[in-house]
Amino acid sequence: MNNQTMEKDFEYDMKPIVAIVGRPNVGKSTLFNRITRSRKALVDGSPGVTRDRNYGDALWDDVAFTLVDTGGFSDFESEEFGHLVRYQVIQAIEEADEIVMLFDGRQGPTPIDTDLVHLLRRSSKPVFYGVNKIDGPRHESVLSDFYVLGVGPLYPVSAEDGYGLHDLMDALTAVLPRSTPEAASHRIRLAVIGRPNVGKSSLINRLLGDQRLLVSEIPGTTRDAVDTICKVNNKEYILIDTAGIRRKGRVRKKLEKFSIIKALRSLNRCDIALVMIDAVEGVTDQDANIAGYALERGRACIILLNKWDLIEKDSKAAEQYVNAVKDRLKFLSFAPMLTISALTGQRAFKIFDWVEKVYGQYTTRISTGRLNRVFEAIINQHQPPVYRGRRIKFYYATQVSAGPPRFVCFVNFPKGIHFSYERYVINRLREKLGLDGTPIRLIFRKREKK
Repeated sequence: MNNQTMEKDFEYDMKPIVAIVGRPNVGKSTLFNRITRSRKALVDGSPGVTRDRNYGDALWDDVAFTLVDTGGFSDFESEEFGHLVRYQVIQAIEEADEIVMLFDGRQGPTPIDTDLVHLLRRSSKPVFYGVNKIDGPRHESVLSDFYVLGVGPLYPVSAEDGYGLHDLMDALTAVLPRSTPEAASHRIRLAVIGRPNVGKSSLINRLLGDQRLLVSEIPGTTRDAVDTICKVNNKEYILIDTAGIRRKGRVRKKLEKFSIIKALRSLNRCDIALVMIDAVEGVTDQDANIAGYALERGRACIILLNKWDLIEKDSKAAEQYVNAVKDRLKFLSFAPMLTISALTGQRAFKIFDWVEKVYGQYTTRISTGRLNRVFEAIINQHQPPVYRGRRIKFYYATQVSAGPPRFVCFVNFPKGIHFSYERYVINRLREKLGLDGTPIRLIFRKREKK
């Protein structure tokens, strides 16, 4: 299937979409976090922290919808990003069913607010105007300053502590179609991780067929971990774009530290980590560190060698290159490796074929009976070592969880299991259970005497 055909198969989540817009630092991300009951959006006192569109599931009085956080609409962003952020805001307005425009109650109306109000009027979308940073009734008098913009009604709110939020949300959800959030739990969550400027945002834009995420050659363009909801061939996915993870010694700015923390936290809420590596530069120590972060958190991994179109190679040289990468990342020997180009789309859509295969193994459950028959065959093939003069005995095993598969083995001497024998058992489990594409966790416990 070619890329053009595949792109037509994309369909965004059919729940109604509500976008939050406003100029920088009015509290959009704080409001987003409060409504979605999460900390997905990066919040900082510096203007312009949010640049991309960030998507989250929200539920208010049994009304389910998708909430979108946007970058600050402003003429004062740097030349490098100003027009790109405005483009993202305009795109969010176009795709939204309803819009929340947020004002800053402490600073009053500004020319930027006026420009954005005019833009919203041309959209013909339902708009709900919130005046933020209103901590109580004694501060509501500032609302009169905003009537000069010719908008209303105005809802006084505090995104920080929730004051006035019920009135705004009741009005907003009253005109949204009723739906249920059941499908959200079935989405496969994919976190795209890697060093700065390896092509993470470019890949997601390529897969979506849209400039959904801000892309620039300047490292560090993506500051937040941005969720994007989509469907491919009737299968739902959440793609999480993350900030580039630098070496600790090169991280100095507070905001960049927050971005990296968010990127690492995204690994805690994904199913599969798409580990992107710049094929031109090759595998670096930091690439290995980032892959190690994913493994430590028990995530399934797919290694993506990006910018493959820039590599001059014949078939033999390509094979040698891939083998060298596998050798460098041998601790991820189970992870599939794919050569792609986010720029040209080369093999980019094959990622989802591997995602389905890996996710199936990652979430697999093995019956206790089958598992113990497999363990018996493994132990008989290669007996456990002797520990303090006594043979280690395996009594039985059971799977305690999936994502990744975790097996508890009851033995007489858990401390006597050498890592080399544990590795042997894991490798045989991969072969016999068809789990060659997922991490496996083994836990050895002493059998309690009855």
